[in-house]
Amino acid sequence: MSEITRRDWLSAALATTLTAPGAAAPPVRLPLGFSLYGMRSLPLPDALEVCKRCGYDGVELALMPGYHAAPANLTPADVKALTKRLSEAKLSVLGLMENLPALGDAATHRSNLDRLKSAADLACALVPDRPPPIETVLGGKPTDWGKVKDRLAERLADWAAVGRERKTVIAVKPHVAHALHAVADAVWLVKQVASEWIRLAFDFSHFELRGVMIEDAVKELAPLSVFAHVKDAKGTPEKFEFLLPGDGATDYPKLAKLLRDAKFTGPVVVEVSSQVSNKPGYDPASAAKSSFRAVSAAFGNRD
Repeated sequence: MSEITRRDWLSAALATTLTAPGAAAPPVRLPLGFSLYGMRSLPLPDALEVCKRCGYDGVELALMPGYHAAPANLTPADVKALTKRLSEAKLSVLGLMENLPALGDAATHRSNLDRLKSAADLACALVPDRPPPIETVLGGKPTDWGKVKDRLAERLADWAAVGRERKTVIAVKPHVAHALHAVADAVWLVKQVASEWIRLAFDFSHFELRGVMIEDAVKELAPLSVFAHVKDAKGTPEKFEFLLPGDGATDYPKLAKLLRDAKFTGPVVVEVSSQVSNKPGYDPASAAKSSFRAVSAAFGNRD
C-alpha cells in the first residue's frame, strides 16, 4: 500500500477505533481536496504546494488537453515525478477529471474509450492498490433526456468494460444544463448500466439550481456516489452562475452531516467553475484558501 493511501486508511481506522466505551463515535472524516481544474494557470509544483499549505488532504487532477495531467503529455518519468511530488506534499490523488461528450458520433465514442483507458492507466500508475475514480460530465441538453437516455446507457456499458478491465471506477456527474440533470434520471442510468464500475459524482450545486431539497438529493444519490464536488451557485437552470464555496447560500455543515448519515465515504473536492476561473483577476491560490475556510470545518472535521 502506498504511503498516501496508507495515511488515509489509518486516519479512518483511528476515527472508528479510538472511542471510549459508551461514547458516541466521532463523525467520519471525509477526505477534503481541491480540483486542479481551477489551477490551470499555475505550474504543477506550485499548485500542489498551495493545496498543501491550505491543508487539503488531496487533489483532483485534470486530464483534459492543456491541463497538468493530460495523459498524452506524460511520460513514465513524468508520472514517477508526479508520484514523488504528491508523496512529498502528503497529498492523495482523490480523483481524475475528464470531460467526455458521451452523445457524440461513433468516432467520438471510440475516442472517449481511448481517453478513459489512458485515464485509468494513469490512475493505476499513481495509486496501484486503490485507483481513484475518473469523473466526467456527459453533455447533451436537458430537453434531450428522453431521446438519448438509452444511448447513454449503452455507451456507459462500454465505459464500464474499461473500468472493469482496469479496476477503476468511472463516476458520471449530473449537470444542470446537460441531458443528465435530474435526480431520478441519475438513479435510473446507474441502475440501467448495472455495473459496479459506473457510479455517480455528486455535486449538489447542480440540483440546488433546480430547487431540489438537499435532503432529497443526498438520500437518493449518495448511495450511488463515490465522489463529490462542492461549490456554490445562484440563479435558475436557464441562467445560472457558479460561485466559490462560501460565496453563496449552500449549508455545508448540513450537507456534510447528511452525507455522513448516508454512509458516504468518498472524497469531497472543491471545484472552481470556469465561470469563476475565467474572470479577470482570478487568483487560484486565494480561491483555494477561501474555499478551504468555507468547507474545512464541515467536511474535514477541523476546528
